[in-house]
Amino acid sequence: MIHRRALLAGAAALPAARAFAQGAPGIAQRLDDAPSAGLKRDLLIQWGDRVAYDAPPFAPLAPNLAAAEGQFGWDTRVVAALASPRVEDGIPRAVLAVGHPTLDPAMAFPDGRDQAEIAGAMQGASLINIQRRGGVWLVTEGGFQMRRLHARTLCRMGGAGGPARGVFGVTGGSATPWGSLLLTEGEGAAWARRLPGVEAAQAGHVVELDPFEPQSVPVKRIALGGLAARDVAAALSADGRAVVFLADGREAGLLWRFISDGPATDANALDHGTLYTARFEAGTLRWIALPADAEPYGAAVARGANSLGRPVALALDPNGARLCLALREIPRNPAGAVVEILFAARDPAGDTAIVENLMEGRVPPRPRPGREPALVPAWPVAPSSLCLDGQGNLLVGTAQPARDSALPDALYVLALEGRARGEPSLAYVTPLGAALGGVASVPGATAWVAGVAHPGAGMGAQFATPRSRWPHFREGEPPRGGVVALTKAA
Repeated sequence: MIHRRALLAGAAALPAARAFAQGAPGIAQRLDDAPSAGLKRDLLIQWGDRVAYDAPPFAPLAPNLAAAEGQFGWDTRVVAALASPRVEDGIPRAVLAVGHPTLDPAMAFPDGRDQAEIAGAMQGASLINIQRRGGVWLVTEGGFQMRRLHARTLCRMGGAGGPARGVFGVTGGSATPWGSLLLTEGEGAAWARRLPGVEAAQAGHVVELDPFEPQSVPVKRIALGGLAARDVAAALSADGRAVVFLADGREAGLLWRFISDGPATDANALDHGTLYTARFEAGTLRWIALPADAEPYGAAVARGANSLGRPVALALDPNGARLCLALREIPRNPAGAVVEILFAARDPAGDTAIVENLMEGRVPPRPRPGREPALVPAWPVAPSSLCLDGQGNLLVGTAQPARDSALPDALYVLALEGRARGEPSLAYVTPLGAALGGVASVPGATAWVAGVAHPGAGMGAQFATPRSRWPHFREGEPPRGGVVALTKAA
């Protein structure tokens, strides 16, 4: 059992580590994916599937720029599921936002050589319509909100800025209480270096757009600091202002917050406000306001900001009382941790908060070369995506830096209350070489959607010789990352 006040500032041996040793189920690397008992898996979309209505069929042996701009991207990071505009037929529907952060030429192109312009089209983000029919979740053919964002998408710089080119390296995102979608360009700097003609100053921002209007122009909100954040979460203050939290993803990285000057309902609320950084002290958090126009990192360090580890993912309680933070690694544990931040007076714009440890990772055994995959205890290692499902659970996806671990990356469920608080239950195991590429809970439905990122990768894998050909296992077809829906089995 995880004690309510077991803080990251405490001793190295935490209750989570003891629970790991006592009875976690055993799992092993496998070619295919696997939902846990009682769950059903539906494949929604995969690399190369049509997003734009006029996109051609997937032809991996002949990559094409125009085709790639209309097809689902190579990498997968589920960042948000938004309730569809109201309809009267009673069919469960949602708009799903998926980021495409990276692209490995060895796995994406037949000759293994980078084709930068086409790679830029295979990254960015996809918005897709999904619905449930006949007990199965599927993509809505020709859905109104279906849209691809890529290296040539027309954008606008926030404030007094002019037009900008491209959405780059989307690693995270969040639906907002004021009806927009935020996307973080966490890999934006890498794409700016990789793609000719891309200005570095126009990458690495938080991008805001209307997810329900496919003609809306994405806006890069430069007032949020240009931090190349890995993830973002949005809330409303008690007085109706926009509150945006940012996890910057750096080693010994910082936690940030932006509060708008005016109401969140103002069209350009995120262009004017105050940027804050967090200082952690003995189980508490205090927000430090930064001067306008200051370089964020220098100003934050000068004012006493500090780090709990490498912050990579956020999940915010819809009522604004709780923020969960995933740390891929912490100073005393490379397996990472998940912490809970409880806002004073339930106001995300307050000056202070309580910080509590929820779960700490455990380094898995090393794989045994030349032997059959061994069973290892199922426990989160390198937590990298989070989602609160509205049922009192926190969904945790893992993405280990080393793809040759004995433990497959997976999706876990953590209870937030009661005797089982903080103890993970295994929900879904990814195929060999894959990471759990983000997770979201479908609004108004008892379903989760999870990403399967770069299946078949690792150990010198290439386009023609992947470690797994998930999901179809067809000879000559490369593995295809994508999105699955998980629902309770009938």
